[in-house]
Amino acid sequence: MSDDHRLSHVEHGPDGRARRARMVDVSSKSPGERSATASALVHFPGDLLERVLHEGGPKGPIEEVARVAGILAAKRTAELIPMCHQLELDHVDVTIERMDTERLEIRCTARCRRATGVEMEALCGASIAALTVYDMTKALDPRIAVERVRLLEKTGGKRGHWRATEP
Repeated sequence: MSDDHRLSHVEHGPDGRARRARMVDVSSKSPGERSATASALVHFPGDLLERVLHEGGPKGPIEEVARVAGILAAKRTAELIPMCHQLELDHVDVTIERMDTERLEIRCTARCRRATGVEMEALCGASIAALTVYDMTKALDPRIAVERVRLLEKTGGKRGHWRATEP
């Protein structure tokens, strides 16, 4: 396998076989503006979403608690994902939007000026915010589901700007 197709977080032996996990050394990279936006969907069966948005869940209003949980998760990503670099984030924003009668979309955008990207921070923020919504409403119906966590867009770094093409 050529070096440009190898996983960056895997150290290979002289025979080309993967030997062990490693943290990528970014010390020689120049800092630059980086941003990433990720999303997660929370699906509520029937008319449950309407009820939750108007009355709250069994643990109270969901939106602000989930938003704060997402921001905190983005800031602490390196504590959760073993090979992530500890990043000083310049900005994190979590939004929660009703997509239709059964789905909430949670988006997390993270920004920094560093030598490595913030995709994992955005993904962690969106994921934990969605899991917080689930935790705060799970007693209402076991069919509530967190779905489709994904990167929507990123800027900066070697590859520059990237945006998901599918809706």
